[in-house]
Amino acid sequence: MKKNFEPAGCTLLIRFTIFIFAFFCSISYPALTFAETSQTVISGGHSKEDINRGKRFFMGLLPFESKHQSCVSCHNLTATDTLNWNPSAMDIALKYAGKDSASFRQVIMEPSGKVMTAAHQNFDISDADIQTIKVYLDQLAITGPGIPKPSINRLLLFLLLGILITWALLDLIFFKKVKYKFIPALVFIGAFGYQLGMLYEEAVKLGRSQEYQPDQPIKFSHKVHATDNQIDCMYCHHTATESKTANIPSTELCMNCHIVVREGTHSGRFEIDKLVQAHEQGRSVEWVRIHKLPDHVFFSHAQHVGAGKLDCTQCHGAVEEMHIVKQENDLSMGWCLECHRETQVDFVDNEYYKTFEALHKELASGKKDSIVAADIGANDCAKCHY
Repeated sequence: MKKNFEPAGCTLLIRFTIFIFAFFCSISYPALTFAETSQTVISGGHSKEDINRGKRFFMGLLPFESKHQSCVSCHNLTATDTLNWNPSAMDIALKYAGKDSASFRQVIMEPSGKVMTAAHQNFDISDADIQTIKVYLDQLAITGPGIPKPSINRLLLFLLLGILITWALLDLIFFKKVKYKFIPALVFIGAFGYQLGMLYEEAVKLGRSQEYQPDQPIKFSHKVHATDNQIDCMYCHHTATESKTANIPSTELCMNCHIVVREGTHSGRFEIDKLVQAHEQGRSVEWVRIHKLPDHVFFSHAQHVGAGKLDCTQCHGAVEEMHIVKQENDLSMGWCLECHRETQVDFVDNEYYKTFEALHKELASGKKDSIVAADIGANDCAKCHY
């Protein structure tokens, strides 16, 4: 006997699907956050109310006695999507964590640099307000600014599409409530197609970081150095023509200039002070790496810059116009292969290529008007993968 599908079973399945979806949504955000540290400045004689009051002063929720603008109007509390030349609250907190309120007050009320002097002109903040802000910053130096919650909008959309696909299949096979069958069919095709597109897009981006533009520990501007001050790329990255990697300059090289230059045009003394402090303490600046190839890929700057005479901008983009460096190209294998197919080689005047007799004959006969990198083996698998 043929068994009919029970509507109650369908209802139960739908309810179970919705429950799983709602449960996942409810745990996603808490699971991706981090526990706060138990350390505090309260043990130093300050109360939680002092910390909260200092935070409110910093954020402008409580007015200063002298009616100055809030600290957060210049010094951001969280990461921003645009460059802020002023030090963040976290930067200030870390720098002055081990100093007393008198030293902190002197920096605010008697700044030495041109940029900060102009910004703090006519400041008249009371000692009590400064002390309260210092307490909050000391606590911030211990706890950190907090970890921003990652966006899961695309994941939620993917799950929602999955629910639509489930509904469409159930209606086509079991419910048969929709009179026009093409409606659930279109819903299924559209939702499933969009899901496949999302999967393809994420798979293609796997391991690639195009447009990656992280904040650095020091706000170093290539535009200021390379364009405004006309410093040649090779002065800092002097191993690019002869080594596999382009050198990241040491603090000793930076101090060749900054032994004299102690104040930046945009950032004042704060950022350069980070460099000077690192140099005096004998430690390296922990720059965040931007351009990174997989471990199974061989790449040599010497081959491309030294032998190939490529300009830095061909791979890295117009770095000389960037305040914050970003990854301009995706650095995928296809991108590299395409460049090898289009980049001409100095074939005739280079003694190294005399052994390529067949290619010389093709040039002489007019069969080829130029030789590109791919013609001399640049696209051979073993050149990059071995």
